[in-house]
Parts: sequence; structure tokens; C-alpha cells
Amino acid sequence: MLRLDLGLIEELNDKAYEIRTLALKAMAKGHVGHPGGSFSEAEVLAALYFHEMRINPENPIWAERDRFILSKAHACPSLYAALALRGYFPPEECLTYGALNSRLQGHPDMRKTPGIEISGGSLGQGLSAACGMAWGIRKRGLFSHVYCMIGDGECQEGQIWEAAMSASHYKLDNLTAIIDYNKVQAKAYTYEEIGVEPLAGRWEAFGWQNLEIDGHDMNEILQALYKARWINRTGRPTVIISHTVKGRGVDYMEFNPKWHTQAPTGAEAEAALEKLAGRYGKPYRKGGLETWK
Repeated sequence: MLRLDLGLIEELNDKAYEIRTLALKAMAKGHVGHPGGSFSEAEVLAALYFHEMRINPENPIWAERDRFILSKAHACPSLYAALALRGYFPPEECLTYGALNSRLQGHPDMRKTPGIEISGGSLGQGLSAACGMAWGIRKRGLFSHVYCMIGDGECQEGQIWEAAMSASHYKLDNLTAIIDYNKVQAKAYTYEEIGVEPLAGRWEAFGWQNLEIDGHDMNEILQALYKARWINRTGRPTVIISHTVKGRGVDYMEFNPKWHTQAPTGAEAEAALEKLAGRYGKPYRKGGLETWK
């Protein structure tokens, strides 16, 4: 087991809070976005970008960098927030999200936004790209690692399973898939649409090593990422099933399909920011978001 400093845990939880608040402001300002899935992934993004991944914001295309692919690309507001807070571009640029000519659109564009490894759009495609990257990295003799975050509803896509089969066939143990298992998709709960259980068993049947965690427990996240990268190098890729809460941190958004696609108004964002501050024990001063139209 990895020995972790409590100060590190607190620091990364603070980053998750900052990711949520910046993403929320961006969605309110741009009148667009997916708050539910953006909030459920925040702790994992904080762990990856502020501890786990070897990256260089001053040189986003550094050959030896680790790669992260957000296959559930519609949840990019939190990814943009993580990139901005990590230094890829100024945090205030997040407030241009969705605006005409902004580098930060509703789906990431690798041609415009530093730190984006693959343009996103149609669901189900990110893991295929991740497999290609992991295979190419190994062929070049690099020790970089590839991380791919997949939505649970996205696991209903056939291409996910084609890629999963390829990854195990080519023994891509430098690849880690992370399932943001928040149990809610665009219009309903996943079990109501196409059930994905037994999720762990399905990935194991495709030749993957499986880890299950509480995706909001920073200690569990870091332990799993460490094990996937440093311990499970046995010729099999690793999947981390990250049990999360859709809309985490704002009670009326949690487990509510409505907030998969609905961006908050200024007033709703102001109320949500206050709830987030209370949830995470942070001071809060009203900032006038309710005037955003």
C-alpha cells in the first residue's frame, strides 16, 4: 500500500473543489455544459493532474508525457478547469467556454486547446485512441502511461468493447481505463436504459485487471492509480471502476438526470457555489453570478 501524507490528500481535495467551482462558473457564463458528469469526475482529475501524471504545461507536446483522454468528452468543463489550474492556460479563460472563437468549446479540440490529446465528440471512441497511443508509446520505448476516462453510459457503446479486446490482446499494461460510474446518463439511470452490470466481470472477461474504488475518496483514488501504474504491470491493462455521484457537491443535482445536460443559470450557479462551499467547509462570499444572463 502506498503511504500518503494527509497534507497531500487535503491539497488534492482542495483542487477538486477548485475544479468544480471554476467549471460551474464556466458553464453558467457560457449557458452550456454538463454539470452532473463534470462534478462526478473532479477528484480523479485532481489526482491525475496534480499528482499522478508526468506532464509539462510549458511544453504540452513533450514526448515523454503521460496522456489523458476524456472519452466522455461532453464533461470537458472540469477538464478545462484542471488544465487551467495546472497552468496550461489562464483560469479566467475558462469563462470563455462555449463562446464564439473560444479555444474551449463544448467538446475538446486538440487543434485549439493545449493539453488536449484527442478531439472529442461521439461517445465510445476515446478508448480506441488510448489503445493506439499506448501501443505507440511502447513501440518507441517510452515509459509514459495513458489514462482514459469513460462514462458508464458510454460502456453501452460497442466500440468500447472492441477497444477493450484489442488492449488485452496487445498486452497494453501501460494503459489504465477509469470508468466514471455515476449510474446516470442523459435521460435516465443506466440500469433503465442498457444495464452494464456486472461491470467488473465484463472487463475481467475481456482480459483486464479490475480495481473498484470510491471515486470521491482521494486515498482510494491514489492507491488505485499507483497500483495500476507500478504494480499491475503484468501484461494486462487495468480498469478502475470509480463509483461516483452525478452532480457531486450540490444536493439538488446529485443523482438527478436533469443535470446531465442542463447548464445552470447565473442564480442557480450562485446557489450551487454556496452549497459547494458549505459542503467542503470553504468560506463563501456572494459574487454576483445571479446577474449573468
